[in-house]
Amino acid sequence: MSFNEAGCARRGRRRRMNDMEKIRDEAAFRSKIGESGLTIAVFKATWCKDCHFIEPFMPEVEAAYADRLTFVEVDRDELPDLCSELNVLGIPSFIAFREGKELVRFVSKLRKTREEIEQFLDRAVEVSKAIAPSA
Repeated sequence: MSFNEAGCARRGRRRRMNDMEKIRDEAAFRSKIGESGLTIAVFKATWCKDCHFIEPFMPEVEAAYADRLTFVEVDRDELPDLCSELNVLGIPSFIAFREGKELVRFVSKLRKTREEIEQFLDRAVEVSKAIAPSA
């Protein structure tokens, strides 16, 4: 247990930590989305208020779906060419990939709720199963 975890445990607080892997370059992104499992890319930015709105509940969402998919986080400002290529304009945006192919995306100009994100994830899992039932 790290110092931070121990301190939170002693004070009886649950540690909130985003376990999402942060992607720093296009090669790492392409490698991750090229895997055979379902990968959800979450496009965010540090200045985005709606991105910060989802942070408190995303670790629980990640844990709930951990057996079905992998999350990666992409900072839109760090990889602008990739975001342009993928036509990621609004953030946060969620795009589901499998074996390098986009399956579905969740993009809207409105703030995303936990329920909407979970509905999108359920749909992504179903689409992935329909394409390749063994995964």
